[in-house]
Amino acid sequence: MSDRSAIEWTEATWNPTTGCDRLSSGCDNCYALVLAKRLKAMGATKYQNDGDPRTSGPGFGVTLHPDALNVPYGWKSPRTVFVNSMSDLFHARVPLDYVHRVFDVIAATPQHTYQVLTKRARRLRQLAPQLDWPDNLWMGVSVETEKELARVKDLREVPAAVRFLSCEPLLGPLTGLDLDGIHWVIAGGESGPGYRPLEETWVTQIRDACQDAGVAFFFKQWGGRTPKAGGRLLQGRTWDQMPLHAAA
Repeated sequence: MSDRSAIEWTEATWNPTTGCDRLSSGCDNCYALVLAKRLKAMGATKYQNDGDPRTSGPGFGVTLHPDALNVPYGWKSPRTVFVNSMSDLFHARVPLDYVHRVFDVIAATPQHTYQVLTKRARRLRQLAPQLDWPDNLWMGVSVETEKELARVKDLREVPAAVRFLSCEPLLGPLTGLDLDGIHWVIAGGESGPGYRPLEETWVTQIRDACQDAGVAFFFKQWGGRTPKAGGRLLQGRTWDQMPLHAAA
């Protein structure tokens, strides 16, 4: 976890769990999997549990870290926190009881805003009625291609104060994207070795859909060999819109 983050749409990261498994095409060049391997080699305690080599990797086995649950209580100034930048809270190997514990910390620290992002949208929808949803918790799903549009339908059924989409890495057009019930969309290209290029029309299609629906739009990056290689300008300007709930 980090008290500060280089991710443009958040301010801090908090990892009460680590590790994951590849699930869809957006996972092919997972930054977290590569970072976990490096951290394991460096001897980092939280990254010594290996995952299945077919879907995960060294240091990336799903692991709970109950000792990390106290971290947000030590942050004095309010901040926006990305939960599990190195994992997925709704992974099947994260027990419902532990999800409750994470939600309890979020509810007990209302000075912070928490952003939870998952690719396991079906499990999210199934567990949502069994969870108490704090007003300072934003819930999102990853949508990389049209194949993942069903995740949006699952998210729409979740009673989160803010529902958002992370279209990153965006790997194709999202024709037919329905933004009903969605408050925020992040879009961005892939970065790192083997990155897959982002086409401008894929991004402008999403931006225009957001404008038509009155949904906040955030363009994170074009991507490339490094995250900042292509910059952040889209047709001559940056797009850093945040959901209105953030200003409430």
